[in-house]
Amino acid sequence: MVVFFEVYANSADLAISTRAEGEENMPPDTENRIDISELVRVGIALSSEKNLDQLLDLIVAEARKITNADGGSLYIFNEKKDTLQFAVIQNRKLNVWQKGIDRIISWPPIPLHDADGRENYRNVASACALQKKIINIPDVYKDRDFDFSGTRAFDRMNDYRSVSMLVVPMLDHEDEVIGVLQLINARALKTSNITLFLQSQQEIVRSLASQAAVAINNARFISDLEKLLHAFVEAIARAIDEKSPSTRGHITRVSELTDAMAREIAKIKTGPLEQVSFTAAQLDEIRLAALMHDIGKIVTPEHVIDKGTKLEGLSDRIEVVRLRVEVFKRDLRVQWLEKAWTAAQKNEPAPDGEELEQSLRQLDQDFEFIALLNGCILQVDAAAERRVAAFAAKTFRIKDTTQPLLYPDEVSNLFIRYGNLNQSERGIINQHVVMTGKMLEDVPFPRRFRNVPRFAVMHHEKLNGKGYPHGLSQDMIPLPARILAIADIFEALTAADRSYKNGKKLSEAVRILEEMAESGFLDKEVCDLFVTSGLVSEYACRYLDDVQRDAFSWGNKVYAAEPEVGEKGRNTVKPHGEDSAVF
Repeated sequence: MVVFFEVYANSADLAISTRAEGEENMPPDTENRIDISELVRVGIALSSEKNLDQLLDLIVAEARKITNADGGSLYIFNEKKDTLQFAVIQNRKLNVWQKGIDRIISWPPIPLHDADGRENYRNVASACALQKKIINIPDVYKDRDFDFSGTRAFDRMNDYRSVSMLVVPMLDHEDEVIGVLQLINARALKTSNITLFLQSQQEIVRSLASQAAVAINNARFISDLEKLLHAFVEAIARAIDEKSPSTRGHITRVSELTDAMAREIAKIKTGPLEQVSFTAAQLDEIRLAALMHDIGKIVTPEHVIDKGTKLEGLSDRIEVVRLRVEVFKRDLRVQWLEKAWTAAQKNEPAPDGEELEQSLRQLDQDFEFIALLNGCILQVDAAAERRVAAFAAKTFRIKDTTQPLLYPDEVSNLFIRYGNLNQSERGIINQHVVMTGKMLEDVPFPRRFRNVPRFAVMHHEKLNGKGYPHGLSQDMIPLPARILAIADIFEALTAADRSYKNGKKLSEAVRILEEMAESGFLDKEVCDLFVTSGLVSEYACRYLDDVQRDAFSWGNKVYAAEPEVGEKGRNTVKPHGEDSAVF
């Protein structure tokens, strides 16, 4: 910034000295000089603008204002393609205003080299970039150094006359060209007649281009850092999703659902959430928190995450139980044969074979019962617990040691009433939230994303204070964390790829969601919006199997699984990122 104003000061001195000396081509209204306060304003504006599209547009507008030029263009150097790409086109007289480095401007890019590799000096913009020199042309129609056939064709098509032109290279701190600024038709302030670009104006625009190059690099650097952060976060999220079949796709679906709900909330104009609004930066922050909410599962053992049955550890121990049963049955047969042999030796009747067969059948039936409990197919009640205890009490001997059909930890696992995780394993799973907090709090997130760890670690908190890891009360849980919690629960209810359960039908999942909202676990207002806005139906169409998509009710109103045509402008579900898209 200091260099910027030093150049401006030199430019002002130059303007005064050339006027005193009576510069030959200086127009009569040399009051075209810029007030120092205007220079300060321009410098501050360039250094404060972080949006690259807006910055490029601002550079051309300020350069035109300084020189009172009709039009201006800004080219950005595309190193991969070795071209100058049109980024901004402005012309006051023709009312032309086009901008956007990421959008297509119909004018073709300008190559810096010909097909045979020779430098392209025919075009004034490419010559400026190649030579890194300012080119000031009083009248392009009289110039013989460059090919202005394209300019003449443009003039004919638009009833325009290009006269004076100033082309300035935009050089960064390493003296590398990052773009070219081109101004057309300077006009005298008093008469509005087209005049040449003054030497003083040329120097000011040069310093502006230099400051603009630094500002562009800064904006690009910030943009690239944010892109890097997003890419890194998404890569980690994909890695967690791919860690096991039980988590595959979970983070992606939760982040998309969270993002969709946040954007829907930001749009509404009526109701209890009408005062809520999210900026683009806040929406980015919420999405990053959703992508990072399960990062702690990186350290969660896979055999716990993927546990599909009550007896499963590193492997499903039901097979070990099956082996014990077969050994026990073998022992019963051996015992019967020994008794039969003894009876035969004594000429006594053989023992009852039917009693043996009945015992063997009972063992098979008991094992099948144990297998059903293991797979969470049967509910555990008092009768089931008594049957399991009786089964576990049976023992057999191997090498002078007595072995039970079920060990105590296996019995306690079979007694699990909800799901297939015991208390220890549930604690390990719940620990992923604490680990998420520990991992994210050490990440130096930019200021605009400083709430990512806070939102991410709260996705298991409940408004009634019964959540974890901190048991926060309602007033301590911000809205983004409440949105994330709803998305996480709804995805878990409907996910059909879990090894330990089937995905619930839409009607059942919505019913559970409503019960949780009514009982104070979840934010009822956000749940209401989630359902009534059509997001539930759209999510179902994109991610749920056909058998899961059924009609559902919410607040005494029945909703179709398919979004209604015309409902809030929705009748299709498009991939995330397309216009009007939700997921």
